[in-house]
Amino acid sequence: MDYCVLHTGQHYSYSMDKVFFDQLDLPQPKYHLDVGSGSHGEQTGKMLIGISQILAQDAPDVALVQGDTNTTFAGAVASSKLSIKVGHVEAGLRSYDRQMPEEINRVLADHCSDFLFAPTEQCRQTLLGEGIGDEKLFVTDNTVVDAVNQNLAISAKKTQIMEQLSLTDNGFVLVTVHRQENVDNPKRFAGIIEGFQKVQRELNVPLVYPVHPRAKKQMGKFGLDVRELTLIEPLDYFAFLQLESKAKLVLTDSGGVQEEACILGVPCVTVRDNTERPETLEVGSNILAGTNPDRILEAAKASSAKNRNWLNPFGDGKTGQRIIGIISEVEH
Repeated sequence: MDYCVLHTGQHYSYSMDKVFFDQLDLPQPKYHLDVGSGSHGEQTGKMLIGISQILAQDAPDVALVQGDTNTTFAGAVASSKLSIKVGHVEAGLRSYDRQMPEEINRVLADHCSDFLFAPTEQCRQTLLGEGIGDEKLFVTDNTVVDAVNQNLAISAKKTQIMEQLSLTDNGFVLVTVHRQENVDNPKRFAGIIEGFQKVQRELNVPLVYPVHPRAKKQMGKFGLDVRELTLIEPLDYFAFLQLESKAKLVLTDSGGVQEEACILGVPCVTVRDNTERPETLEVGSNILAGTNPDRILEAAKASSAKNRNWLNPFGDGKTGQRIIGIISEVEH
């Protein structure tokens, strides 16, 4: 199929943007908006203007948007206003927490899409419950499984991150925290950091924390003491995937990391009050801990002692093929 990539530049540092195109040998974007950072309104407004201009010029049959970012929302709205069919990859996820910008993005994207590619039957049922027609819904599994399956073996050959950080298999805890509702709230962020320090002392293994630029800025602003933790710069995909696959435990507020840990058979603790990946809770790979330090410690101890024999609920790694097959069949 004839296609091109329109890249908004929502993530603007090399380690969180261009490196993925380089490492994964992806075709370079035909269009790059270089939107960069800014308030949600400013960022989304710039995207709507740029995406609309390009779509009006190119007039594609279908625009595919992935996930729950401002890019996803802007791409879906711009396309639907131009009467271009929208396919939402990863449709039907819900945290039911409107304090999360991502929740608003995913709900609005779903309700202006023509093809809703739900990763699980539970997501499909959610969409049906919101009044979206069954003819628009397709359970395809999740593309995150495709990515992990394709790149885990490659990453082992492409990175020496374990050696660089002097880490051993199952001998460290991997940490990520970046969500606005956590890192912009001094009480929540302080509770998370205190919880991480308790986990490090109790499990007696290093906590490795690749720090998102937003989180690093807020640490300084709030005066958080992070000296006990091993803070490193953001990692490329291959390096992160290797750390994730070798960790004793993952502590995160990322939805994608919850899924990846589940697929890789690594226990996960989510430092949020809710999750749009309830399947991870149901199979037992993940525990919701919130931001209370003692609760984080309790969940980490329970998770690290778990059997890793849960079933992966997110599919077989052929999601991309299914999505393209559905679009080809419907459009042609």
